[in-house]
Amino acid sequence: MRLRIQRSAWPRNALILTDTPRPDCPDCDGVGGIQYHYGDPETGEYAGTDWDPCTCWHENRRWLLLPLPRMPRWLRRRGQDTDPWAPGGYSNEPPF
Repeated sequence: MRLRIQRSAWPRNALILTDTPRPDCPDCDGVGGIQYHYGDPETGEYAGTDWDPCTCWHENRRWLLLPLPRMPRWLRRRGQDTDPWAPGGYSNEPPF
């Protein structure tokens, strides 16, 4: 088992300790799974890709280390066109 620290954003921000695939695994070459493409049985054209996890890795093995605090409401962005520091957002008027 190889562990790493990762940031999770769902259900809330937290630091978690998670398992990583074995880098010397002969089945998946350290990727953690095997992907294969499949086609439509009638037309034979590409229809999608499936991914099967490898046995060297358990993607559901994770432990919560530290819940991270939420950003204060007044610091959150309201959208792309607003400034988080100014209460009214951007202005089209020149600054002088």
